[in-house]
Amino acid sequence: MKPVQESMESFLSVASQAARSAGALIRENWRQAKQVHYKSAINLVTTIDRRAEEMIVGLLLKNFPGHSVLAEEETSISGSEGGYRWIIDPLDGTTNFVHAYPQFGVSIGLEQAGEIILGVVYDPLREEEFTAVKGQGARLNGQPVHTTEVAELNKALLATGFPYDHRENPDYYLRYFRAFMVRAQGIRRAGAAALDLCYLACGRIDGFWELKLHPWDTAAGSLIVREAGGTVTDFAGKPFSILGEETLASNGLIHAEMLDALKLMGV
Repeated sequence: MKPVQESMESFLSVASQAARSAGALIRENWRQAKQVHYKSAINLVTTIDRRAEEMIVGLLLKNFPGHSVLAEEETSISGSEGGYRWIIDPLDGTTNFVHAYPQFGVSIGLEQAGEIILGVVYDPLREEEFTAVKGQGARLNGQPVHTTEVAELNKALLATGFPYDHRENPDYYLRYFRAFMVRAQGIRRAGAAALDLCYLACGRIDGFWELKLHPWDTAAGSLIVREAGGTVTDFAGKPFSILGEETLASNGLIHAEMLDALKLMGV
């Protein structure tokens, strides 16, 4: 297989192919018994995570052999071409997958010179593919999507997740939860941050916050939110970085209220 000519169209096509191929593997195995390994007491990895990562990385590098790669399950490759780096979560929502809870997906982002320029998140069970190219809007299965027009936090549905050290710091993380629980219409905690961000982008929720996410959790989803008209910052309203520990995302209309909620609760 010869490398394809580099262009945003080819990047998106190959990323989509990689996400769908890994998704097919995940879909075939989600109801089966899993071989589970423990990174920590509640941070799991399965053989399917690793096989999906190998599949994605292999396909990307066949097509773009000079690119760098950063993936969750320890793949780190330094390329020499164009400042491109693929940031991959082969199975976002591994704990859900282990328990056959149907909320997980594949996340693939493309960064150039420190800026995310492309994102693909694929839900293999619902066969929903969320995509975005910088400056070209966000799409769900090829159709444009946009964030909601909910303009008040008390009418908003939010989503969140808890970091892997929540057993050690429960009171700290619950302060954030309480700050929004008493102000929002409702909160959901589904266990797959990449899909949470995509649900924000397509209007299923209005806001999202989480601490201590990793680059592979947010690279694709943060771009998809922004391209859908949303806002992504840290908890102080400063520019978002996939390398930071704070992710605050919204439809933009309730962002100031979400920031105020954090300040008022002193977190």
